[in-house]
Amino acid sequence: MRKEVGYFLTTKGRIKQSLSGYYDVLVEDKEYRTRARGNFRKKKMTPVVGDWVDFKIDDNGDGYILKIYPRKNQLVRPPIANIDTAIVVSACVEPDFSPNLLDRQLVMLESNNVRPVLFFSKADLLNQEQREKFESYFNYYSKYYSCYISFENENRQNVLNNLMSNLTNEIVVVMGQTGAGKSTLLNDLKPDLSLETGKISKALSRGKHTTRKVTLLDINGVMIADTPGFSSFELLNITKDTLPLMYPDFVKYQDNCKFRGCLHLKEPKCAVKDAVNKGEILENRYINYVQFQDMLANKKVRYK
Repeated sequence: MRKEVGYFLTTKGRIKQSLSGYYDVLVEDKEYRTRARGNFRKKKMTPVVGDWVDFKIDDNGDGYILKIYPRKNQLVRPPIANIDTAIVVSACVEPDFSPNLLDRQLVMLESNNVRPVLFFSKADLLNQEQREKFESYFNYYSKYYSCYISFENENRQNVLNNLMSNLTNEIVVVMGQTGAGKSTLLNDLKPDLSLETGKISKALSRGKHTTRKVTLLDINGVMIADTPGFSSFELLNITKDTLPLMYPDFVKYQDNCKFRGCLHLKEPKCAVKDAVNKGEILENRYINYVQFQDMLANKKVRYK
């Protein structure tokens, strides 16, 4: 980076970390601490991790973001932009597995053109009866998404190696319900991170928030964001007409519906409902879909 009078020349970089109004911008292998210019507030724009930006550094070492480049996508929770893939961490137990929450996250990711990769944690805590029930979920989701699980701890490293080999040269966000094991997963991928992990309240089956900022971490050449845990996922910018398109298993059958634009609700000769009745589509998936359609109709798009 060359220098001009009073400033470094404007340079392009990616925001790696955001904390308390400061933004660490990564240019090749070097980071610069910056703040956003006041005109961003007037434009109601806020830089987020993952943004490509132009910035300058003055003689005092103070950096200022001058421009935010257009984003290909953006998540509100967690606040991050330009994501390629999301690792959705879902606990099998502690807290109990929630197909409804998982489907909510998948719909939200599909609507933002983010590829979901599913990682199911704490499978080693399942008893035999629970395991047999959970395997039916895993086998179904595996038909439509990249899925990873380790029922025995000794196989965990092989599963993690396979997961990482599927993420080459991507910007990845790790997300999921609080207490699902996001920080544990990242610690396993790169032990020297030493990220704090939280314990689960037995009474509430909820975990304590342990991650306080959003940061892109370089893990074996893959930029992965560790993010705060949320149990709220909003279905923003989705309509009753676009919701069916967020389900790859529905899309597989919808061309055989009698009516174009079938919502798979009360329409006759619906191929999706027929597939549900035949067990070809998971019944829980369809029940969740109907609930989401109802929530969209009533403008209740937040899950808690």
